[in-house]
Amino acid sequence: MSASLRALSPPGSKTYADAMAKREEAVEGTSGVEPRGYEESRAALADVVAALEAGDMSLEDALTLWERGETYANECERWLLGAQQRLTEQSAEPSD
Repeated sequence: MSASLRALSPPGSKTYADAMAKREEAVEGTSGVEPRGYEESRAALADVVAALEAGDMSLEDALTLWERGETYANECERWLLGAQQRLTEQSAEPSD
């Protein structure tokens, strides 16, 4: 189910509870280890987006979560730019 559909689920439903648990984890930073790779950063960003879409949080919590999402988005962008640079360098090298 997409994050936007989870956000529209009524309170008390399993998907609503899942979205609220993810929001709590993201706001409180209880996920433990910071993301290290692209996949981890992307998954963390998806969790932040789902929590923001679910709403039901204070403005302060939403802003904190948004800032965390920006950090994850920047990590993803750095990974993708690095991969693009490596591909460009590989294609510029003469093949044997």
